[in-house]
Amino acid sequence: QVQLVESGGGLVQFGGSLRLSCAASGVTLDYYAIGWFRQAPGKEREAVSCITSSTTYYLDSVKGRFSISRDMNKNTVYLQMNMLKPEDTAIYYCASTPRVHCSDYEGDYEYWGQGTRVTVSS
Repeated sequence: QVQLVESGGGLVQFGGSLRLSCAASGVTLDYYAIGWFRQAPGKEREAVSCITSSTTYYLDSVKGRFSISRDMNKNTVYLQMNMLKPEDTAIYYCASTPRVHCSDYEGDYEYWGQGTRVTVSS
């Protein structure tokens, strides 16, 4: 059974940092893409970042500020978020898909975590 559990969200000031974690069970990270998505109030969900064994993806607006990584021993994917802005405020979800390349299309992802809330105050 696949389970994804996010953690690390919270309230942070403009310019601050947070590290989100996505602990995965029932998937082998070598053979799955793990994506981070976010949904702000009143907006559609969008792909923020993704990682596979060979590729990474970043939304243009987070390039240079966010960094995705994974710990194979812990079967966990991290999203380090620096220089946070109020527009980064959203619920962040991780999701998995049995693909070797990243996808920014949420329909490609099979399993989703429950989400973790990130609020950036100005």
